[in-house]
Amino acid sequence: MLLTLAACNNKKTEVSDLETLRNSNNKKSYPAVKMDSAQAINFITKQKVQELLDLSTLYLSGNKNTEIDTVIYSQMGSYFHKPDSMTFKKLFRELDSLKVKSVKVNNLSVYKDYYKNDTLDYAKFNVEYFDDKNRSLGTFEKNAQYILMSTPIKFKKEFKFYFLNFYSSPLKKDSTSVGVTK
Repeated sequence: MLLTLAACNNKKTEVSDLETLRNSNNKKSYPAVKMDSAQAINFITKQKVQELLDLSTLYLSGNKNTEIDTVIYSQMGSYFHKPDSMTFKKLFRELDSLKVKSVKVNNLSVYKDYYKNDTLDYAKFNVEYFDDKNRSLGTFEKNAQYILMSTPIKFKKEFKFYFLNFYSSPLKKDSTSVGVTK
């Protein structure tokens, strides 16, 4: 008798999936992930690097002279602060020589470097290249220099992300010795 009473109570408290969806909102169903500014910059940088590499492989797989290729190329240029004809040369040469069809970005970390009186923002990451049969062609360590430019919109402080150099080497420090030399 007690068992049947407990079973009846369980049925009353059960809520159907439809009822759950009807009474939910975005705050309860999809909690926002809170990140500090360093985590946000790291996340955005990885996303931008992956998107640019995906667009690059897509552009190189086309004829490079169709309307869609022009759109892809201009979209790639929008990732750079001041794109010019040399912006993609090193990247395209590497992807073409290895016959890369897809790319995966791993282990990205952002860091600051100091050159003279300037603070430079860099991303260091591993990029794995894949061929047309999805076989790994190798993993390579790369760098990209980026800038976050303030773009206030309606009294909100927002930033635009741009690459300054992609697949760049960090600037070399002066190798002047400090101290007594003979």
